[in-house]
Amino acid sequence: MALANKDSKILIVGGGGTIGSSTALHLARRGYKDIRLLDIFQNPSLNSAGNDNNKMAGDDSAGIWGQLGTEAWNMWTTDPVFKDHAHNTGRLDLTSKPEREARLRTRYQGIVDEGRGAGIEWVEGKEQIVARAPHLAHADLTGWKGLFVKNGGWVAARNALNAVGHELRRLGVKSAFGSSGTFKELILGADGRTVTGVRMVDGTEWCGDLVVFAAGAWSPALLDLEGQCETKGWGYAHIRLTPEEAKKLKGMATTYNHELGFIMEPEEGTLELKIVNEFAGYTHMQQVRPFGLNKDVLMSVPRAHAIHPTDTITTESLEAIKNLIKLWLPDLVDRPLFKMAMCWCTDTVDMNWLMCEHPKYKGLVVATGDSGQTFKMFPVVGKQVADLIEGKLPEDRKHLWKWRPGAGDNGTARGGEKAKDLSEVEGWRHDPVIVKSKL
Repeated sequence: MALANKDSKILIVGGGGTIGSSTALHLARRGYKDIRLLDIFQNPSLNSAGNDNNKMAGDDSAGIWGQLGTEAWNMWTTDPVFKDHAHNTGRLDLTSKPEREARLRTRYQGIVDEGRGAGIEWVEGKEQIVARAPHLAHADLTGWKGLFVKNGGWVAARNALNAVGHELRRLGVKSAFGSSGTFKELILGADGRTVTGVRMVDGTEWCGDLVVFAAGAWSPALLDLEGQCETKGWGYAHIRLTPEEAKKLKGMATTYNHELGFIMEPEEGTLELKIVNEFAGYTHMQQVRPFGLNKDVLMSVPRAHAIHPTDTITTESLEAIKNLIKLWLPDLVDRPLFKMAMCWCTDTVDMNWLMCEHPKYKGLVVATGDSGQTFKMFPVVGKQVADLIEGKLPEDRKHLWKWRPGAGDNGTARGGEKAKDLSEVEGWRHDPVIVKSKL
């Protein structure tokens, strides 16, 4: 059964981010006339994990995620809004660990069994890897093997978010930002369960027939999700290249290693090379009271760079990034790092979205649980939400993304050791010193 019609007032909390703006795009393209984005920042929201130079993307999965990946990469490369922001450089997913190798082989075989084997190769050994990634010519690749994805590479994330924002304005999608766009609580009807709108932190009230809650990493701290998501941060840094260095790396395959991290082709114009180390992430535990609870609870919340601009990355992340550079790009080992920050996402325990009607509140759709999946699906994630609203989402997808409390999350959904809290590590905090006058 459809949750809204073309004349319904639809409010999207977190509308300046990835899932929110993609949802608005698909609804507007389907003819919905009254859509409003609500966010603390204008699109592209500075609080969005998608507000970044680049993200990995490509047709690299099997099953439902494979179906979505194929459709997403097709939109990345053909849709007028997205096609200027996709870079088909290829993508390597490499490992030297037996457990990770087994997972990659399973994924490879799944893709082949689905008849999509022409778009992927199994590579192993230095010769095969360097043939697809010459920038690794000086790296120690002993025991390395994995996947080379032909239909993929990277996407210019911030530029793509911005392009969608422009398209939404052209399509007549409304918005509210700042204090009148910052969520405080749901407005409920007399029955205590029917959502009739949203109240913002400055007291502004927006009436709506349907609320889509797509607040990304802030979701569990704003709305009680019954422990289904946990928010964590990952560090990244940049190197400024010379034009000659950037030319040498132009077209390089996006390179990912589950133990070390990943790098992508330098962004044209800025000559910036982004380096990310891979690990379990960091929590930032705080006392908060999400809507739906009557007491404060301890949970991880983002420490947003937009709000804390002097924050950088932890000392151990910095050392891991330097080690990755030493191993993969030794010619750049002494180059200074800049634009160091943390990217905040929310994970579910099974790494699948939480995308469903809220079981306690009528007229509320939850669309969150990024789990490292979402930006490469940016062109199609909103289509899933729109299909859910229209009662068209396939049953297997509804089951995969259903409300599922009780699964728990020990903070290791992405593998590796248990996530540390920022309070346990050093080097990231650089709050300005405030000197009090003695007058």
